[in-house]
Amino acid sequence: MASHYNSFVVSYIFLSLLTFQVSICLSQIQIYSNETTMAASASAKPLFTCNFEVFGRVQGVFFRKHTERQANSLGVRGWCMNTREGTVKGQLEAPLPQLNEMKHWLETKGSPSSSIEKATFTAAKEIPEYTFSGFSIKR
Repeated sequence: MASHYNSFVVSYIFLSLLTFQVSICLSQIQIYSNETTMAASASAKPLFTCNFEVFGRVQGVFFRKHTERQANSLGVRGWCMNTREGTVKGQLEAPLPQLNEMKHWLETKGSPSSSIEKATFTAAKEIPEYTFSGFSIKR
C-alpha cells in the first residue's frame, strides 16, 4: 500500500512540475509575442505620397530609367512618365526620409546626361498604406 501511495505522490509531483514548466513556457511566449508586436508597430513608419514634375533636358537622356533605379534603391514606390510638354512627371510613395531623399535626387541629380532646370512637388500627404507594389515607368 505504501508503494502505491509513493507512486501516487511521485506522479503528482511530476505532473505539478510539468504543469508549472508549461505555464512558464506559455508566459514566455506571450511576453515574446507582445515584444514582437510592439517592435513591429514601433518600426512601422508613416507613409507619404506626393506628385512631381521635372523640367529641363529630361527626355531622351534615360531620365526615367535612372529615376526608376534610384526609387528602387531607396524603396520608393510609384511611377514616372514623359509628358507632351517635354517634362517628366510622376508620383512617389515612401516613408518621409526616403521620400525627401528621392525629391532631392530629382531636383539635383537625375540621369548623367540630363540637365534639370527645376522640379516641382505637391505637398507630401500621409497615406495609410502603399497603393503601388513597386516603381514603374508609364509609357
